[in-house]
Amino acid sequence: MTNDSTVTVYGTEQVKRARIAVAAVFTVHGAVTGSFATRVPWIQDHAGVSAGQLGLALAFPAIGASIAMPLAGRISHRFGARTALRGLLTLWTLALILPALAPNLLTLCAALFAYGATAGMSDVAMNALGVEVENRLDKSIMSGLHGMWSVGALIGSAAGTVAAHTATDARTHHLVAALVLTALGLIACRDVLDIQSSPDEEPPPRFTLPPKSALIIGAVGFCAVFAEGASLDWSAVYLRDVLGSSDGLAAASTTAFALMMAVARIAGDRIVDRFGAVRTVRTGGVMATAGGLLVVFSPSPAAAMCGFGLLGLGVAVVVPLAFAAAGRSGPNPSQAIAGVATITYTSGLIAPSAIGSLAEATSLVVSFGVVTVLAFGLVLGAGVLRSADRKVAGSAVGEGTTTKSAAGS
Repeated sequence: MTNDSTVTVYGTEQVKRARIAVAAVFTVHGAVTGSFATRVPWIQDHAGVSAGQLGLALAFPAIGASIAMPLAGRISHRFGARTALRGLLTLWTLALILPALAPNLLTLCAALFAYGATAGMSDVAMNALGVEVENRLDKSIMSGLHGMWSVGALIGSAAGTVAAHTATDARTHHLVAALVLTALGLIACRDVLDIQSSPDEEPPPRFTLPPKSALIIGAVGFCAVFAEGASLDWSAVYLRDVLGSSDGLAAASTTAFALMMAVARIAGDRIVDRFGAVRTVRTGGVMATAGGLLVVFSPSPAAAMCGFGLLGLGVAVVVPLAFAAAGRSGPNPSQAIAGVATITYTSGLIAPSAIGSLAEATSLVVSFGVVTVLAFGLVLGAGVLRSADRKVAGSAVGEGTTTKSAAGS
């Protein structure tokens, strides 16, 4: 579909401020996820659910996101990108309160449905604005933005580790965190780009089939994001239930994972420019595989924490590179990127549920054996990201230059 969005003039300084603002939004979004992940053991105990039931409940964020994500484009079309992001991010930060309030499996599933729906819509909105800023700056920033998401997850998980170590009730912890993050999110949204659709522009379609090239690239992204989602939501449970660590040390494993993700993503743009996408992903796959093996055969909590750290380091930059490769994989870049985004995002949301179901049938050790196999898939499949080695040709925007929104193109 031809892009008919309203053309807006932004000076160089405005675009630079928008980059900082959208980075702050990514950080807030990640902090919500980190805050939730470290308290999963507490939520499991409070709701009185088994590992299998927890896995079932953790499927509901995927269901909620799958249903709600197409609405993000329509909301942005109607209200404008800035207003849409402000509202969707607020719903996401406040949704953090819900899971810890759930007293049983049914209410936990409902809470996680709302949690996933708001996560998916705000994720789509902030990534669309990130791409728009990247286009206007004419240089790669997406890995760095995802790095800021990991920084947020690290901050959230670190606070969660302290809360778990001090035996703070997760309902109190998440209420305070949600209020603080809501305020920070509203402040950050003030300087993001405000892209408006023209009155005669049709709303984005609810669903389009991705091309075959996107499915192949998406498969590589699937492997990385599955490992990420599994580690983020189950690392604390793994250390507690498999290796008998304390709740505080178990929560710290999530922090170690988030730390490695943040370091790799922040440095990702420079690393890829120097070594290329294929070599970067292949090396990351080797590190992630080694980390998975260390988790599976770990003799101690400390060794398992190192394994989770290697997993995070290895998979960190795959998704931004998958988006870049999809954008050059065929005649319709936006359709390909949308297809890869759907595959990778769904992977991250179904991973926790799949790990729980497999753990119920076998054990958590076997579950992370599957994660290790998928991590090795990065080594085998890295070649499909070869097109990401070539830089995107963008349009630099300075004073008095105009450009169109990437949304709906």
